[in-house]
Amino acid sequence: MSGASGNGSGAPNGNGASGGGTSGNGTSGNGASSNGASGNGAGPLSKGPAGGGKPMAVARRGPAAMAGPGRFMSGGPIERSMDFKGSLKRLLGLMRPDRLLLYVVLAVGTVSVALAVTGPRILGHATDLIFAGVIGKQLSGTTKDQALDSLRAHGKGGVADMLSGIDFTPGKGMDFGAIGSVLLLALGVYLVASLFSVVQMRVATTVINRTAYRLRQDVEAKLSRLPLSYFDQQPRGEVLSRATNDIDNIGTTMQQTMGQLINSLLTIVGVLAMMFWISWLLALVALITVPVTLLVATRVGKRAQPQFVQQWKTTGQLNAHIEEMYTGHSLVKVFGRAEESAETFRQENEALYDTGFKAQFISGTIQPMMMFIGNLNYVLVAVVGGLRVASGALSIGDVQAFVQYSRQFSQPLTQVASMANLIQSGVASAERVFELLDAEEQSKEPKAPARPAELTGRVALEDVSFRYDPDQPLIDGLSLAVQPGQTVAIVGPTGAGKTTLVNLLMRFYEVSGGRITLDGTDVAAMSREELRSSIGMVLQDTWLFGGTIAENIGYGTEDATRADIEAAARAAHADRFIRTLPDGYDTVIDDEGTGVSAGEKQLITIARAFLSNPVILVLDEATSSVDTRTEVLIQRAMAKLSHGRTSFVIAHRLSTIRDADVILVMESGAIVEQGTHDELLSAGGAYARLYEAQFAQAVAEVD
Repeated sequence: MSGASGNGSGAPNGNGASGGGTSGNGTSGNGASSNGASGNGAGPLSKGPAGGGKPMAVARRGPAAMAGPGRFMSGGPIERSMDFKGSLKRLLGLMRPDRLLLYVVLAVGTVSVALAVTGPRILGHATDLIFAGVIGKQLSGTTKDQALDSLRAHGKGGVADMLSGIDFTPGKGMDFGAIGSVLLLALGVYLVASLFSVVQMRVATTVINRTAYRLRQDVEAKLSRLPLSYFDQQPRGEVLSRATNDIDNIGTTMQQTMGQLINSLLTIVGVLAMMFWISWLLALVALITVPVTLLVATRVGKRAQPQFVQQWKTTGQLNAHIEEMYTGHSLVKVFGRAEESAETFRQENEALYDTGFKAQFISGTIQPMMMFIGNLNYVLVAVVGGLRVASGALSIGDVQAFVQYSRQFSQPLTQVASMANLIQSGVASAERVFELLDAEEQSKEPKAPARPAELTGRVALEDVSFRYDPDQPLIDGLSLAVQPGQTVAIVGPTGAGKTTLVNLLMRFYEVSGGRITLDGTDVAAMSREELRSSIGMVLQDTWLFGGTIAENIGYGTEDATRADIEAAARAAHADRFIRTLPDGYDTVIDDEGTGVSAGEKQLITIARAFLSNPVILVLDEATSSVDTRTEVLIQRAMAKLSHGRTSFVIAHRLSTIRDADVILVMESGAIVEQGTHDELLSAGGAYARLYEAQFAQAVAEVD
């Protein structure tokens, strides 16, 4: 690609990217400046690259959009989750490339849980050994049966029944060797289980971070494929929130829930198997509370999920407001809107507090409910287990193990329920990211792109129609032929469609009807890179990035040498002021162009356009915000740049386009007049009225 003006004519809610070079291949608007103020001074101007006439889908700017304090607290409808199950399934599907590692996580987790589940059974055996030693030492007789018969003979049949489940030897105390061996076995089992658990978490962390990495890659790639219209309809802060906050929240959710969720589910299965092995009756008693648990988790989850969706939506709105107020800070101060901006922030922050509180509180009620249900389960197991021990059907060690299993059974259920808020929050963020990933992309490049036999700059518009809104036509049946080397000036009132015409030529937007050709080749059949590398743009809003001035001039022209950069700066009348800077061409500036004036920034962008050497040049209000002397320098530079090139000049100052070969006067998306300056003045039509209005204004200003 021979050069770039920042990948687009505009950026999200900006006023157009600064050109000064050929446009790149994307439309996500890497170059943008949200400068300008709205009519009421509420903040940055939300003017789409079409210049005017386009209804913005996101009209929220400034405090006027707020209905009043606590508008989200008024009990209005809450946006519900689009598809919780579908979004969760899609989120889990993102881990498919690492499914082998997931199998490792599952296998290692299974071993870890299996070992951990056997621990209580082993400890229960140790308890039986201790109890058998205590009982055996206190009873007399030669065999267990004789000791039990002696108890029954003395009217202690209940005690005899209870001791019948104990394997003791009368007269023999505790076997500390056997007890020690059992305890060492339990210790070894728990240590190995912990080791496998660490391995599981390490592998799970790898899978999760790889998934988040790929998701960020997908979002970044998607942003470069989205049409300019998407960014016109979305505040930049909202897009940034989806690409940063929501993806971070997804990663955090998966990190905190995936390993624990797998272990909890495996624990439930393992513990349930051990419980049925010890006593099927006690197992059935423990299962009585499961339906209640599921009912509580489901009911509370359904109420909490819409609140999480609204929470992250409100987060995006708050981020959008903060981003706009930060980038337009000076304008907010100049127009005295600081208090209203702060009030808007207060209201949106209040809305975020409200939705966040509701989401966390509703979801947070699950855990105490689950703990209460778990305690009921514990009581039932203790009562029934005690009766079974008294009848001799179970040993004390078995009941001890079962009580532990009962706790282990209710604990993962509680953990799963307590993770509901994290899961719901993560899925809500995932829905927002998927909504971005599913947004309609710009049309695909042709498989076999056409190329003009020779690029001369002949442009033709053949019965072109275009509309932002299907019900509101903007341009209808526009035809125009521009010969190579001609300078075409486009004038008209705001919203007439002047910049829209250029955006159609650049294919930032696709025509609704008709076609546009470059040297006889339909631009829709060309690759965007091929088309845009032939066009240079110098716009009103300059776009610079953090780096040296030489790097800014050379942006988009990869093979440019230092000599080429300096030659382009001299041609643009920028060399003189650059050399007066502390480090000359190596002076580092930030993306706001701190240290250079508005006119000097404009000269840098013109030098960028010189260096790219385009066939077609687009100049859009490039001198409207500079002083008279700088305007003369810029006009000289642009005259030199446009010499021998097909040029499209969009201007409000009619004095800057007197020498144009053809002047097009546009109103409501149609060309109402065309001709030279003198011809249009003689006709006494729309152009003459515009000229007279500007002349009268100039006289009034002088008076």
